[in-house]
Amino acid sequence: METSQEDKKASSKRITPEAAAALRRKETLLLARARLQQQMQASLHPRHLEMLQNALADLEKQLAELGAGGGSAGQT
Repeated sequence: METSQEDKKASSKRITPEAAAALRRKETLLLARARLQQQMQASLHPRHLEMLQNALADLEKQLAELGAGGGSAGQT
């Protein structure tokens, strides 16, 4: 009886391959955003900073398209 309940819990946690791919994509974008923010803090050259800001804006757009919005996940 207990095994049946555990099986139901396990199957309810499974996600589709498409959902798993979307989750991986979101996590990748969030990591890239964190890395860009670190680079922006260390950047001394205005042109490099501009390039990083453009890249960050593009990442934010991609995250918004995935439904992640501009949330603070992964930020300190």
